Amino acid sequence: MTTATAGGAAAPGTPPPAQPRKSPGRSPGKSVAGTRPWVAVCFLLPALVLLGALVVYPIGYSVVRSLFDSTGSGFVGLDNFVEVFTDEDSLTAVRNNLIWVAVAPAVSTALGLIYAVLTERVRWGTAFKLIVFMPMAISMLAAGIIFRLVYEQDPDRGVANAVWVGVHDTFAEASAYPGARPGPRADLRPSGGGSFTTTSPVAVGTPANLPLVGVPPAKLPPDAADARPAGREAGKVTGTVWLDFTKGGGGRPHVIDPGEKALSGITVEAVRRGTVVATATAGDDGTYALPAEAAGAELRLPASNFAEQYNGVDWLGPSLVTPAIIGSYIWMWAGFAMVLIAAGLAGVPRELLEAARVDGANEWQVFRRVTVPLLAPVLAVVLVTLMINVLKIFDLVYVIAPGATQKDANVLALQQYLRSFGSDADQGVGNAIAVLLLLLVVPVMALNIRRIRRERRR
Repeated sequence: MTTATAGGAAAPGTPPPAQPRKSPGRSPGKSVAGTRPWVAVCFLLPALVLLGALVVYPIGYSVVRSLFDSTGSGFVGLDNFVEVFTDEDSLTAVRNNLIWVAVAPAVSTALGLIYAVLTERVRWGTAFKLIVFMPMAISMLAAGIIFRLVYEQDPDRGVANAVWVGVHDTFAEASAYPGARPGPRADLRPSGGGSFTTTSPVAVGTPANLPLVGVPPAKLPPDAADARPAGREAGKVTGTVWLDFTKGGGGRPHVIDPGEKALSGITVEAVRRGTVVATATAGDDGTYALPAEAAGAELRLPASNFAEQYNGVDWLGPSLVTPAIIGSYIWMWAGFAMVLIAAGLAGVPRELLEAARVDGANEWQVFRRVTVPLLAPVLAVVLVTLMINVLKIFDLVYVIAPGATQKDANVLALQQYLRSFGSDADQGVGNAIAVLLLLLVVPVMALNIRRIRRERRR
């Protein structure tokens, strides 16, 4: 075999050196896409200008402004950040944001997964999905107004408490006349626990009348009858329980005047040395009758007659306001999660599901070991998207939380607004909260970008 000598021609049998390959149709000065760089810059310039004006510049300005005082003229360094982490309202906002991030995305994603899987095989699944997704068509402000009414304390206005009170009253008997009490000079006196007891014993043949006040006439039953004096009955203690109030005034205290209403259904107990010896219930005309065993005992009206009416749960109170608002968020965004997960579920190979069933797996095992792993990329997209969304939640908290408990439901976006434009406005602290919110979003964004790159490599 021959080789080439130094400075000489190549020996026979040696292949010629490789020549650089030119791209067909590509002229000098053009990019891989076949366009000149300045043309690409011209097309990208409007987007870059908008990106710089609407994103880059505000972020940079917020970072710089967070290092100055409220007037923007005095440099304070990191003092604004120190105030954020020492202010009680800001710490409450940080804690609530952590609760939002931990609860709302996970619950919304889980409900979306359940809805998507359960509605896959039913005939009316499309209609159900439409109904669940419908809240996404309204704004956060409108949803906040809706749920502010849903969570109203008054059961006559708030849907949540109307349902809750209805269930409660089904299993617990309501009081007959909440707020009723004896008059100023009545023989009845408070005896503990909300009950009232006479100061003198009763006797057979002497009517023991029990006048009460404190019940608005409008709160009486529409068919309330007029009170009637109790007649004497042999061997019984009788009396009348009535509302000692005459419309228009002019009535006599502790006397059953014409037109005064009976308090039917009131329970009357005869108590001797702390023991109940007899019980009676006032009739439609307010009269009652106790057996002879009640003679010499005191009469007691138990607290069950006067307990305030159950008004449900204080949904917007300090302890429940944040879970209540999270519930309204889930109502809106579970449909969003369902639609995305249902789209991913449509691409799952049915052969794998059928193979698992043939191998003996039940539906729960198929769901847990086949469906969920195959939907993991979609679930990650939904979860990360909702995490970013809840970090900047503002509208629902601002609209739903009443003024008395707004501090208990505070979140960073709302705290930023209040510190920037509220009564104690401080633009420096407001921008510091904005920077903190940005720093909280960055890890989630980085996780999302990393996931996207990993998916592309696959």
